Amino acid sequence: MQSLKYLYRIGSGPSSSHTMGPIAAAKRFIKENPDAEEYKVMLFGSLAKTGTGHMTDTALMRVFEGKKFTIEFDKDTPTDYHPNTMDFYAVKGDKTVKTRFYSIGGGEIIARGEQASEHAEIYPLNSFTEISKYCREKEIRLWQYVEEQEGEEIWDYLAEVWTVMQDAVKRGIQAEGTLHGGLGLQRKARYLFRQKHIDESEETKTNRLICAYAYAVSEENADGGLIVTAPTCGACGVLPAVLKYLQVKRNFTDEQILHGLAAASIVGNLIKTNASISGAECGCQAEIGTACAMAAAAAAELYELDLDQIEYAAEMSIEHHLGLTCDPIGGLVQIPCIERNAIAAMRALNAVNLADFLADSRKISFDMIVDTMYETGKDLKVIYRETAEGGMAKKYLTK
Repeated sequence: MQSLKYLYRIGSGPSSSHTMGPIAAAKRFIKENPDAEEYKVMLFGSLAKTGTGHMTDTALMRVFEGKKFTIEFDKDTPTDYHPNTMDFYAVKGDKTVKTRFYSIGGGEIIARGEQASEHAEIYPLNSFTEISKYCREKEIRLWQYVEEQEGEEIWDYLAEVWTVMQDAVKRGIQAEGTLHGGLGLQRKARYLFRQKHIDESEETKTNRLICAYAYAVSEENADGGLIVTAPTCGACGVLPAVLKYLQVKRNFTDEQILHGLAAASIVGNLIKTNASISGAECGCQAEIGTACAMAAAAAAELYELDLDQIEYAAEMSIEHHLGLTCDPIGGLVQIPCIERNAIAAMRALNAVNLADFLADSRKISFDMIVDTMYETGKDLKVIYRETAEGGMAKKYLTK
């Protein structure tokens, strides 16, 4: 598996696959072809069908600013390897250089012929079963396994990740107004955070605050704000919402929060390695489902649950998102994306509570459910995999 630095990426929203990935591809291509007289980008698949709503064209224009540049959207040509496919052309005189890139999720890109596993692979074990066995034998926790493989300097990076997450929460619960994109969607985080009922129960308060934090980060992402992929931009509100709530509620230290982030990275990295975190490849189960599993693992680590309980909490989080489609209205990371972050954050804590009681009786392993999710995602019709051609996206635009 790769370093968690390739899972937790700090960048601007609204989409890791559709903005962060293309930006990375453009910067790499320009670096490899600095003397071109003209550049051209052709987007295919999901990038073409939802690129405008996801601000792909705007992001690329910023990278190519000051250069002769054109961008085209090919919505009809089938993709050969991944639905987020893009061709870059550099023209100089009568010579043209072409490179095909794939935006494979979480802001990561690979060129045709490359394998994602070639990039900074530092973890020797690639299943929860193997990692759990190793940790038991050495009597260490997941965060200690991360430190062992990444080195002590990883804590500085995770501290930066946590700072960015907290800043996104703070900005989001203070901001007002309408999100860009044309849907007229009002920001709701501030309202949720401040709207208290006189007879509000503790359970209602818990749900309200978790949702407020999740909305805050997700709305910041939708407006192009600075966030952390966890594992993607579209699902970036789940993990910080759970961690922020638990720190406020239970007074966990920042050091403990970083341990939670480390444990969550194992879950996210395993899914990324053995399945997918791309909505365009496997539907929203790959994004929100993974985010929910990561948040559950983080919370379970904060409560110092054992490895079986952590595994069960993460497994349930994936299992009960199986088949979740990715059907963003207008190709925007707004409806149903923002609301789903809030629901998944609440579900993560519910999974931890259930795992605390029932881990001994579980039948399904984390590795099995990850494989099931990947298979399910591949079986989803293309119109339900971030193309904005089916589901709510179709119904809303034709109503």
